[in-house]
Amino acid sequence: MRLSQYLLPTVKETPADAEIASHQLMLRAGMIRRIAAGIYTYLPFGLRAVRKVEQIVREEMDRAGALELLMPMVIPAELWQESGRWQQYGRELLRLKDRKDAEFCLGPTHEEVITDVVRGTVKSYRQLPLNLYQIQGKFRDEIRPRFGLMRGREFIMKDAYSFDLDSAGADSAYERMYRAYQRIFKRCGLQFRAVEADTGNIGGSSSHEFMVLAASGEDAIVSCDSCDYAANVEKAQVRLPAGPRPAATQALELVATPGRKTVEEVAAFLGIELQHLVKTLLLQTDSGERLAVLLRGDHSLNTIKLCRLLGCQQVQLLDESEVQQLSGAPAGFAGPLGLACRIIADRELSLLADFVVGANQADHHYRGVNLERDLQIGAFADLRQAQAGDGCPRCAGHLQAWRGIEVGHVFKLGTKYSEALGATVLNAEGREEPLVMGCYGIGIGRTVASAIEQNHDENGIIFPMPIAPYQVLIVLLNPKEDAAREAAQQLYDQLLQAGVEVLFDDRDERPGSKFKDADLLGIPLRVTVGGRSLKEGVIEVQARADGQQWRLTQAETADWLCCQVRQALAES
Repeated sequence: MRLSQYLLPTVKETPADAEIASHQLMLRAGMIRRIAAGIYTYLPFGLRAVRKVEQIVREEMDRAGALELLMPMVIPAELWQESGRWQQYGRELLRLKDRKDAEFCLGPTHEEVITDVVRGTVKSYRQLPLNLYQIQGKFRDEIRPRFGLMRGREFIMKDAYSFDLDSAGADSAYERMYRAYQRIFKRCGLQFRAVEADTGNIGGSSSHEFMVLAASGEDAIVSCDSCDYAANVEKAQVRLPAGPRPAATQALELVATPGRKTVEEVAAFLGIELQHLVKTLLLQTDSGERLAVLLRGDHSLNTIKLCRLLGCQQVQLLDESEVQQLSGAPAGFAGPLGLACRIIADRELSLLADFVVGANQADHHYRGVNLERDLQIGAFADLRQAQAGDGCPRCAGHLQAWRGIEVGHVFKLGTKYSEALGATVLNAEGREEPLVMGCYGIGIGRTVASAIEQNHDENGIIFPMPIAPYQVLIVLLNPKEDAAREAAQQLYDQLLQAGVEVLFDDRDERPGSKFKDADLLGIPLRVTVGGRSLKEGVIEVQARADGQQWRLTQAETADWLCCQVRQALAES
């Protein structure tokens, strides 16, 4: 493709509303254009990268035995009402009505639709196992769309759904998809980790997220420094420290802590470490129950673990007036002693002695608090957020903390949707059995953005060869020089004939501007034609990733480039 005939509106200045590197660079490189909050047009250069990821995904899905289909984006409300998610999903589900006042939604995910397809077409165990996938636009009405394609409202997704007769078959399907995802992200040239994750709105018994490691990632993940354990912090477990609880040595004492509300302020004022202070969080569940959760001062509450323990959908902190009503004290001074509600605690409190808590009096705390003697806990559970340095739950190692960008998610759904929608098959004995399902998603545009987030420098994008919009960029320094123009055209024709994807910068622009654009676009191999090197009978080639340069004769350049491209793709 000739750049003089291409729609590639590059921008020199960083857009003010773009906060992370991938968003900035995709806008500057003319890959996407915003038309509304979280909604983008993919321009030709950006779309080529998206199509590259789609092709890798299709090849690996087909290799894993999945069959492609295409479902509608507009879904009738009745299907979501059958599953119960019409009421549960929340405001991210964009609901609409047609001219007959029938209710629909724009699909954020397609469990209901695919289950409806299968219940109407699959009747016998002989038709199983079955795995169906699509690559299609989705819509989720995000509260705060941001970061370009990382958290948009409209996005391209690959979603696959497996159907099996029993859990053993479903486990096999899950493992096949897990391995396929590993191949996909490796082929895309990404550094990633598969981590245990919460199932969220999708539901099911277990799941893994595939995380691209990047400092800008929205998700916090932990992994063991000794074994292969890795998990999203929402899901991550922590090994309970060994050893018995120390003996109590202090008497219960009421102490004044004037104006000290935060755990840091109280600990500094009393001259203690944060782990010897216990904070009391007063919360309310979605069913209206009020309760207190106790945590060490240096730990944070994991609300997903708490909701799982309580069997609720969400919890929220009480506001200041509600804290005053329940505890009798201003926020910052609430404590568990004498509190008239259910009290549960993180299990590491079972190892504490002589700790500090709020006194349910303004400007006061209790020191020397001990379990059993002063305080009865209703239940202990793993309720805290994992953090770097914690003990691994699988081995004697310790957890390391990372930031990650979720690009894929695999779920074991079980019979959640098949039972709700009546998707059954006859088994070998002629009895009806609910189908056992799995679902598997990949954010296509997010994968491209993640690759840029992981592969860029101060000058622009550095595309991995497998997903680069073009593999080679030819920069013709002076289109008015006959010899240079003819040499560049000959090389361009040779590469196209050999099947290499090449972008030809034949614009009548200054060389400096062309080189700036070349760095910004991040095409893996840049070929410079013109100037003194051409008079010497050589053509200059430079790798975008590491800046390595080669000087090649005109006769050998095309074959050499073809070999480099083939080798890079073979290694992916």
